[in-house]
Amino acid sequence: MTIYVGFLRGINVGGKNKIKMADLKKTLEDLELTQVQTYLQSGNVLFQSEESGEALRPRIEKAISDAVGVAPTVILCTAGELTELVRNCPYDAEALSEGESIQISVLTEEAPQTFTDILSKGQSEVDEFQIRGCTIYFLFRQSVLDSKLASNIQKLGDRTTTRNWNTMSKLVVLAEALQPANNPNGKAP
Repeated sequence: MTIYVGFLRGINVGGKNKIKMADLKKTLEDLELTQVQTYLQSGNVLFQSEESGEALRPRIEKAISDAVGVAPTVILCTAGELTELVRNCPYDAEALSEGESIQISVLTEEAPQTFTDILSKGQSEVDEFQIRGCTIYFLFRQSVLDSKLASNIQKLGDRTTTRNWNTMSKLVVLAEALQPANNPNGKAP
């Protein structure tokens, strides 16, 4: 069984595309995914499955659309991929000053050159980003509400969704907690 972390894009934001987490959990359980749990109201879900991410993604998107009438993009990564993604962050979360933050965008596919072009228009000496494959790391040295770079994230379209450092770190911990369920003697394989 593979542990997956799913990120639903654009749900429960500004009163739009509302999905109750209990409904999301039930929808995924109806797909025979196991150990389903949600985290926060922003569309983070963890589960186990024997299927590949490529097979799961369209099934999950369709099931959510059929069940609740909202059709979010779902981005999946394995627990191991999420751990590596967080571990490989080029910015030091421990060294952040007051008001600074790290955000991480996950993408459905490797970032095209147009993403660099779009984000570069908002980059400044205050805020910066680094693209690494299917991940974009952001360092904001001011409020994201005041950041031109942050406002350009919305221009990337529906192939990406963004979470803050605390959410990503917590999802790693939750995914690690699911590991013992893979082995009947309670030890991670």
